[in-house]
Amino acid sequence: MKYIGERKFVGLKNYSEVFSRKDCFQALKLSGYYIAASFLQLGIALWFASILSFRVKGGSLYKGFLFFPYLVCGIAVGFIFKFFYTRGFVLDTVLQWIGFDLQSLPYWLKDKKINNISITATSVWRYTGQNMVLFIGAIMSVDSTLYEAAAIDGATGWNKFRYIILPSIKTIIVLNMILSITGSLSVFEPPYVITGGEFGTGTYFVIMNKLAHESQKVGLASAMAIVLFVLILVATLLQKAGEWYFLGVGDQEPIRNIRRQKRIAKQAEEGGR
Repeated sequence: MKYIGERKFVGLKNYSEVFSRKDCFQALKLSGYYIAASFLQLGIALWFASILSFRVKGGSLYKGFLFFPYLVCGIAVGFIFKFFYTRGFVLDTVLQWIGFDLQSLPYWLKDKKINNISITATSVWRYTGQNMVLFIGAIMSVDSTLYEAAAIDGATGWNKFRYIILPSIKTIIVLNMILSITGSLSVFEPPYVITGGEFGTGTYFVIMNKLAHESQKVGLASAMAIVLFVLILVATLLQKAGEWYFLGVGDQEPIRNIRRQKRIAKQAEEGGR
């Protein structure tokens, strides 16, 4: 169907077309770049949060610098990086100061080998601060006596992170993972503003927008929206299942540990017979 005019029932044809059309399927695969970037973003945010949650000289200033990009409108971020990556502009100028030759530099937004990496970097820059603030809030809620006891026992910074911080903030880690991955599946602003979805940078939402508003294929775009909803639902359920199995929920032990304990108890019982 179009926005106006006759509507024709086609059954599941639109849904099959979502996976058979090259542009739609390519957009789905493109989400992999943003999912990979989201894990990098979470790692950076957790690293900064682990440092800035404690007394660091100038810590408030660093927090402000890292969180500021999240306050900037997504459209504005797109325009900033559009000029940042444009041939001969900011990034190329800085690299030339370092010693690179302009002719040896790639076209950051046209070269299909690197343009999607360039655009995903904008998402990492923008959302790292948001994740960091959530992590800091969780880390600062941990009982300080745990750190004091660990210090008395001679625990290193890595041991404190591994055995105190990580188990204590596992719920926030899973929450940030869910937000990051679902957001990666529905990216729109960066590729739409920076490249308009050209040169192989059209994400699922960008292609959906083009089909609905430019090609007037509203039925196909609606089918894409339903497929995206199912993908986000499945991704969320898989993450929650992973949380229950590997990390546990609240005070509940992880299912993996419970099963291991039952297996050990069963083996001990059989060995005592």
